[in-house]
Amino acid sequence: MNKALCLLVIGLLCFSATNAQEFSFGIKGGPSYVMGGQITGRVGGGTDFGGTVEADSKFKYHGGAFFEVRFDKFLLRPELIYSAMETEFDFPLQPSIFAIEKISVPLLFGYNVWGPIDIYAGPAYQKILESTLEGNEPNPSVIVQNSPLAAQVGIKAGFGRFELDLRYDRSLATAESYRLDIKENNPGGYGINTADFDDSRLNQILLSISFKIFDSAANPGRRKGGCYF
Repeated sequence: MNKALCLLVIGLLCFSATNAQEFSFGIKGGPSYVMGGQITGRVGGGTDFGGTVEADSKFKYHGGAFFEVRFDKFLLRPELIYSAMETEFDFPLQPSIFAIEKISVPLLFGYNVWGPIDIYAGPAYQKILESTLEGNEPNPSVIVQNSPLAAQVGIKAGFGRFELDLRYDRSLATAESYRLDIKENNPGGYGINTADFDDSRLNQILLSISFKIFDSAANPGRRKGGCYF
């Protein structure tokens, strides 16, 4: 994101905060349930493994920050989230961990359905920081997406300065096969040699606890208009 785009985003947030009935910002974090991944072995010899292995889901974590503006029952909520994600492939000789670290920038649009309960959805830009598969040669790095876009949908409930948030994060990239060369034999082998990473996309369910560092609804006397940035 270049300097001009950053200034445009900050300007939009200032405009939203000036015209919103309420606004807040804070931090969030919690566990993630990570799903996805499929690898199929290539048969090049009599002992090569040619089966398909679906990855087992695992729990990891995420954390970040949010800014939210409200207009009556509607809300606009940009966020910045770091996610550590893992799934596990149960190969013939030993399991292999597929790990991804990424930064997500969702822009969420929501509606207050009742009391403290909001529902929301929106697009997210995702930047992969690192992606590795144990046993992949000559180095463990792998390609994991052909599009940086994802979609998120969820529900959250507010309790004073705290919120409980449950959402589904799904990659909008398409499945694209990627050639792997995995260490096959002992010592340290996985029992699979050349293979196709049929689908390297990972999706996740995120459970977050958020804390509002500032909330204009709790400090109505401080907000007189203008931009806080």
